[in-house]
Amino acid sequence: MTLFPPPVAVPLHEVLYVSTLAPGQPVGIVASIAARARMSNIRDGITGLLVFDGQRFCQQLEGPRESLEPLLERIRSDPRHTRMEVLHEAALSRRRFQRFSLAFSTLEDEDALPRMESLQGAQAMAAFEALAIDLEM
Repeated sequence: MTLFPPPVAVPLHEVLYVSTLAPGQPVGIVASIAARARMSNIRDGITGLLVFDGQRFCQQLEGPRESLEPLLERIRSDPRHTRMEVLHEAALSRRRFQRFSLAFSTLEDEDALPRMESLQGAQAMAAFEALAIDLEM
């Protein structure tokens, strides 16, 4: 079953970012963030994948640019994480995660996301896609 595409063809955009859980934030907060984000994403026509390694986040978001821009600003100003850095941003021809308003997975490889932080653009997106394949998304 597919949640999307929207009834009217809307140009798609994608963003990939990394950030770090803020000091003092419990790891359990991530599940509640993901649960609330799923509802907002359905409303706003956004899909994507959030990966968390216990300390770092890496998230790919896709949808209409006019929905992604305010979401990125909310994420950037969220005190529950720090050091948000956009690794990749581009037009998208079709959704990568069309079945998920927000897929969520944890990682056991503690080095995967720190390695991603050193990548930019298409290299960062390719590494994230490989990670998603490993997660069997």
